[in-house]
Amino acid sequence: MNDKGQLAEQMAAAYLIEHGLTILARNWSCRHGEIDLVAQDGKQLVFVEVRMRQSSRFGGAAASITPAKQAKLWASAQQYLQGIKSPPACRFDAICIDGQTISWLKNCISA
Repeated sequence: MNDKGQLAEQMAAAYLIEHGLTILARNWSCRHGEIDLVAQDGKQLVFVEVRMRQSSRFGGAAASITPAKQAKLWASAQQYLQGIKSPPACRFDAICIDGQTISWLKNCISA
């Protein structure tokens, strides 16, 4: 991962912690791909994709989460959940950083 990617994930983790979530894992990877952040929001497990773009001029960070990327995230999350005896309710969020603006898109990816 490059320095910008690490910075984006650090910013995203700090933002989520500031909003009451607990970070359980960073850069969790398996054969399907990588989950940037795994967090706990109350009783819910949250899989977080972090995207950063310099500006939103060409669709921005959110537009970069393609259907193929969503499928990899879903498959990776399934793999992550196999290691948990009683999986809690889950959701997929995205932290999108466009320039200096951080947007938290909750439950934005569905299987």
